[in-house]
Amino acid sequence: VVNNSPIDLRVSVLPTMFGESVVLRVLDRSNVQLSLEKIGLRDEEFAQISRLIRKPNGIVVVTGPTGSGKTTTLYAGLNTLNDPETKILTAEDPVEYDIDGLVQCQVNTEQQLTFARLLRSFLRQDPDVILVGEIRDLETAQIAVQASLTGHLVFSTLHTNDAPSSILRLMDLGIEAFLLTATVEAIIAQRLVRRICLHCKEEYVPSEEQLMELQLRPADISGRTFFRGRGCDACNRSGYRGRLAIFEIMEIDDALREMIMSEVSTNVLRTESRKRGMRTLRESGLLAIYDGQTTIDEVVRETIVED
Repeated sequence: VVNNSPIDLRVSVLPTMFGESVVLRVLDRSNVQLSLEKIGLRDEEFAQISRLIRKPNGIVVVTGPTGSGKTTTLYAGLNTLNDPETKILTAEDPVEYDIDGLVQCQVNTEQQLTFARLLRSFLRQDPDVILVGEIRDLETAQIAVQASLTGHLVFSTLHTNDAPSSILRLMDLGIEAFLLTATVEAIIAQRLVRRICLHCKEEYVPSEEQLMELQLRPADISGRTFFRGRGCDACNRSGYRGRLAIFEIMEIDDALREMIMSEVSTNVLRTESRKRGMRTLRESGLLAIYDGQTTIDEVVRETIVED
């Protein structure tokens, strides 16, 4: 407990030649914003996700590396749907947030209580919405697909670099293309970038090298103002305070379903998705830079250049 607030720690210890390497993940439950309105979505992203999570069935996947805010985004969506008329079941490893109104179950591999086994039990519990903490194997993926096909809305996560590559990951697990096109409604990729400290925020002119990293020319940024944190006591001289989520939302429509059935490459799927309005992580990061919320260095560090 810190300042009368409960703090959760997830600890990883790795023996090394010269001692132990310890990594702590700190979760301050009192500071978590489990609301779609407060996770950093732009107006059009908020409207899109609000519509997607209200579909009667299908699969919505949130993807990104460990610590990118996937669980927070999923819980924000569940909180939106959480009412006495909607039965929501979750299978998690571990349960990170205790939410009133949700039926939450924790994976326990020592007792053979796996994601797949929990999912099978869920289907006999008459749920409306199911959250699977992570699709790790073919069995879990197959049951998630089965749940979707039988009229349930399923949320889950993957670990991929962007939204289009999640389709390939599910195929690699063994899910057939026709099942993906029948069930997957959307894939949301996200990253967390550090937010510029408001106490020491200042304007500056980025170097040509920085612009090149974003594939921008001086003419592309004419009239735009860039910011960075100078560093102060409030941000421990880092120039950053807090974090901001950036999103890439790939909604699967009929045209994309036909392409998935044809098993096109990830690059082709990404190109077509952008034509149909998908904003990539890099493009979302650029908007955050232009809004003065984060820096070029942060976006370059957390996103990849599109082909």
